[in-house]
Amino acid sequence: MVSAEFEAAAASIKDLTVRPSDLELLQLYGLFKQATVGDNDTPKPGLLDFKGKAKWEAWNKLQGVSQEDAEKQYIELVNEIKQKYSS
Repeated sequence: MVSAEFEAAAASIKDLTVRPSDLELLQLYGLFKQATVGDNDTPKPGLLDFKGKAKWEAWNKLQGVSQEDAEKQYIELVNEIKQKYSS
């Protein structure tokens, strides 16, 4: 079950006026998927799907992290990013 704090963090990250780095976006994606879905059991994207492959790998490296821990890490990362990019 996703917490209200997690939902608020997910909504607030969309309000940034500055785009986070690709690495930060991949970390957010992986943690979001791990928190909401759990371990990645989808097939790895094809060789030429660079974006899909990067997203898959960001999620897959979180195998074994509990959904609750992923949720906490996601909230922490969102707060760090918001602080870093707030003007």
